[in-house]
Amino acid sequence: MTTTTIHFDNASEAREIGMALELLVAQIEQEHDLQMVLRNLTATITGPAAATERIGSFFEKLRAARGKNALNAQSVAYAYDAFNRGEENVFEKLAAIRVDVSPRKPAIFPKTLGQQIYLNALIENPIAFGLGPAGTGKTYLAMAMAVSALLKNEVSRIILTRPAIEAGESLGFLPGDFQQKVAPYLRPLYDALYDMMPAETIESHIERGIIEVAPLAYMRGRTLNHAFVILDEAQNTTPQQMLMFLTRMGFDSKCALTGDLTQIDLPNRNSSGLLEARAILGNIPGMAFVELTERDVVRHPLVQKVIEAYQARRAV
Repeated sequence: MTTTTIHFDNASEAREIGMALELLVAQIEQEHDLQMVLRNLTATITGPAAATERIGSFFEKLRAARGKNALNAQSVAYAYDAFNRGEENVFEKLAAIRVDVSPRKPAIFPKTLGQQIYLNALIENPIAFGLGPAGTGKTYLAMAMAVSALLKNEVSRIILTRPAIEAGESLGFLPGDFQQKVAPYLRPLYDALYDMMPAETIESHIERGIIEVAPLAYMRGRTLNHAFVILDEAQNTTPQQMLMFLTRMGFDSKCALTGDLTQIDLPNRNSSGLLEARAILGNIPGMAFVELTERDVVRHPLVQKVIEAYQARRAV
């Protein structure tokens, strides 16, 4: 048996790493047949020499990552899983992309390697598709890139749109006029926006037309220059709507399209414009398709388990 002791620089570092590892300690001890004790300014690891050395190395990677990107139970659990799979330098890779969204809001970093690939695709391509299950950050990261581009004057406006497709509910029975009826469909876009920009800035930008949130039907006949355009819930577009949207793109613009092909609400599932686009546009330079998986889910850990259970059931 070998004992490795790690000395933290201060109480703040010890507390932050201890909280991030709180839910992982029992799993690490069981998987590597060792014992971990975090007390005061030290972490003591006792067990087989190879295991203590390996987990000691993981601790040092945690310490090096602190300050570069946010350490929390979720990100550390992902990094530990990747570390176990032999994927080295996970924290360094995730910290390589920093998306600044506001002087008054914290920068945004990818939380998984899949998200990093997705962000790279958004950076390097005029049109990028983000496909994957709920909770993988498809819309959130696209929104972050749009806000960052506006902040850096790379675009002059942000346009956010969704198809107003009924998912088991009927628009006709919702109260209010048309704008009030479609508001629930657009709410997730507003939620992401308000997480990145001060409310007063958003309201001012909306009044001035710098930020526009509208149903997909409102895009017909327009040419969108100098804009970052996000089409959310793209799996619920028809082939005609997808073609219409993609041909709206103007000069100095970027388009991000996000969707989950397991949640198509169209009457005919095979008529999804996103399905068709993936089949016929994948080899065009300047277009990227990134497939995110349950490993990229960044919501509550149970969300990942729900997705895995449903996928297993549907595979039978």
